[in-house]
Amino acid sequence: MKKLFNLLLNIVPRPFLIKASLYLKPLVAFALKGNQFTDPIDGKSFSMFLPYGYGTQRNNALSPSTLSLERHRLIWLFLKNETDFFTKDLKMLHFAPEQAFYKRFKIQKNLHYTTTDLESPLADIKADICDLPFKDNDYDFIMCNHVLEHIPNDIKAMQELYRILKPGGMAILQTPLEMDRKVTFEDDSIIDKDERTRIFGQYDHVRIYGKDFFDRLRSVGFKVDEIDYSKQFTLEQRKQYSLLEGEIIPVCYK
Repeated sequence: MKKLFNLLLNIVPRPFLIKASLYLKPLVAFALKGNQFTDPIDGKSFSMFLPYGYGTQRNNALSPSTLSLERHRLIWLFLKNETDFFTKDLKMLHFAPEQAFYKRFKIQKNLHYTTTDLESPLADIKADICDLPFKDNDYDFIMCNHVLEHIPNDIKAMQELYRILKPGGMAILQTPLEMDRKVTFEDDSIIDKDERTRIFGQYDHVRIYGKDFFDRLRSVGFKVDEIDYSKQFTLEQRKQYSLLEGEIIPVCYK
């Protein structure tokens, strides 16, 4: 079975194979059983993870069991090892809920869990992040990953996130970052999808965030910790969990 799957990886277009894996998850997970890579979210191990990426593909990026990517696994490890997220009674709001987290968070007895998005079928509440229908100081914990790079008025979205977070609350607001870029690049005149893909890396992105992303968050009131959490792991562990070296988790507080 494993040899057959490796053959398919070489002859079937990767985007098609990745999409198929969403529907054939148990079969794919069985075919790739092994001990080279481990998904810390469910503890299952595989001979390889699936390739993933928009345009350029990253090898061993997508877990066959939870469909987690490198950033999801890093956040999970941070929450598990460094916070009381899995034990403390928390009112949580999750934007654009990821498949890797959604079902697990939903059944956590300590979480009062709500999902929101403008379009996602997983969203409990359909809402515009720039005009949220929630009270001030309403949530203990907010997760909003890889959303802000899609939002034309990201400062307004950040202000809304700050408004609804309780004093003392935590928000994880991760985005794609180019840490060697000092200043965020954005150009509203670029509307062609192919051109956006070429410049921003994805057709529905509206900017490339640089290191000043953290200052944008601070400008609306957040206290921001820029956590390079992959440094907490050995090279062998990073390879085992398939983590990206240098990926930053922006952990924000009110």
